[in-house]
Amino acid sequence: MESESTAVEASKQETPRIYVASLADYNAGRLHGRWIDAAQSADDIRQIIQEMLNQSPEAVAEDWAIHDYEHFGGLRLSEFEDIDHVAAVACGIVEHGLVFAGLVRHFGGASSVEEARMHMEEGYRGAFDRLADYAQDLVEECYSDAIRALPDFIRYHIDYEGIADDMQMNGDIFTVECGRRVHVFDSHI
Repeated sequence: MESESTAVEASKQETPRIYVASLADYNAGRLHGRWIDAAQSADDIRQIIQEMLNQSPEAVAEDWAIHDYEHFGGLRLSEFEDIDHVAAVACGIVEHGLVFAGLVRHFGGASSVEEARMHMEEGYRGAFDRLADYAQDLVEECYSDAIRALPDFIRYHIDYEGIADDMQMNGDIFTVECGRRVHVFDSHI
């Protein structure tokens, strides 16, 4: 059995992090930077960046860039990504899992974090093995009495895959694939 400290270390390793480097040092041919836990307030991240810059051997170290990052679930960050967006995305990933990173990616990147948060909180319909499973759950929940009244030879041949495809093509729902699951979101929130 895994020890508690090992489990805590493993969970810390999966926290989204950014590597922020001093550009004055970089331009002087030196690597000076710091890995920063991105799942904290933007002000706290800015403070850590300022501390890193203050420790630079360069006389004037004011500018910085994100030179690396990890555990953002395939979401790409630019060198000069807004720290408010980075922090919000990282906190969303910690709260909701990597599906949140996929949702942010769906909406176009870190600058769309608020739209992603709104859909996560108000439009998330669940994770399913197949989109047809979502359609079946929805139809059976909404029309359970009518479905039970159908003869078996009809009830067992309802095209849930076709219903799911229609819902997606009509723009009623959209999906994000993550962890071999299909995460379904309501488009109309």
